[in-house]
Amino acid sequence: MAAAAALLSLSLPKLNATKASASTAPSTITSVPDTLEQKFGRKGIKFSDPGDVPTVVLTVRNGSSVKLQIPNAHVTSYKPKVYWKDDGFEEVLYTLPPPPSSSSSNSRGGIGLVINEILEPNPKGPAAMAKTTAASEWTITDVDSDSIDALQVELSCSRGTLDINYVVSLYPLSMATAVIVKNNGRKPVKLTTAILSHLKSKTRGGTGIQGLRSCTYCTHPPLSSSFEILSPGEAMKTEEPGLFSFGWEPEKKPGIWSIQDVPITVLKHKFSRLYCVPPNEKAKEFYNSIPSKYETIDQGRELFFRIIRMGFEDIYLSSPGSFSEKYGKDYFICTGPASMSVPLVVNPGEEWRGAQVIEHDNL
Repeated sequence: MAAAAALLSLSLPKLNATKASASTAPSTITSVPDTLEQKFGRKGIKFSDPGDVPTVVLTVRNGSSVKLQIPNAHVTSYKPKVYWKDDGFEEVLYTLPPPPSSSSSNSRGGIGLVINEILEPNPKGPAAMAKTTAASEWTITDVDSDSIDALQVELSCSRGTLDINYVVSLYPLSMATAVIVKNNGRKPVKLTTAILSHLKSKTRGGTGIQGLRSCTYCTHPPLSSSFEILSPGEAMKTEEPGLFSFGWEPEKKPGIWSIQDVPITVLKHKFSRLYCVPPNEKAKEFYNSIPSKYETIDQGRELFFRIIRMGFEDIYLSSPGSFSEKYGKDYFICTGPASMSVPLVVNPGEEWRGAQVIEHDNL
């Protein structure tokens, strides 16, 4: 629980090490890795440019590692030590290269931060959306370390009136991503946001979630992003259950609320859900909130990971079902903390903070 405790205040953990000088100007994404290495490199923090994409790799003492693409703040790999043997490292994230037909260099999957601003309502249609975290905007602003058992890198970008800081931290048994959004404008800003993690699993039937029993949920598309594997439209497509799908029930239409009535949800079939408190319930004086943590199950590899939510109001969860077959033999799910059911309001001069921690007991 070290990472969770360190991030409960949603501020950078105070590590006993010499930080990068505050007078050092942030390096731009066009800086060569050698320049980044000179400014920010230290034991356990290594910069490189595979595929011409500036990247930083964090590696703690027990060998657990995180890989982060700098231009788009995209975490493409998390390999924690999960067994007692020396080579007991498992890739947790499901990450794909860019589509061959795409001009983008962005990988898909992994862990990505999505922040969308809701613009002025359109009286003739739904509210317009504008992405605030486009690719090629992030720069390294700081690093921190405590020996090599706690490593941290901070990135930042600006979009309109918003300043956004994103902190990726790695510990021996966990990794965390935290975001701080400050509104420097003169008007309130409404946001929908999420930290979406694509987690790898060995088999469809052996993939599940536990810890969400008695939670309310509804069918809901994910926020669109540059790192998505399934677009919102694809995530919402229905799937035929196929043979031997005992107990399968079709997903209800958007806007219809259900209650999770089983302790473990098997993620064999396709769905896209938002677990949250219905907006009309939040208007009441008392209501049941959703849990701050839940666990993913990869029965095929006998791995369990705990997802901890901070600052965000909701939990997003999707399962690709048979749609996963077009991407490879491994299965994957997409999940993470989100604020989507009710927009966040960040007033002028104020900050909003949120975080996700992935931790495990697989030693």
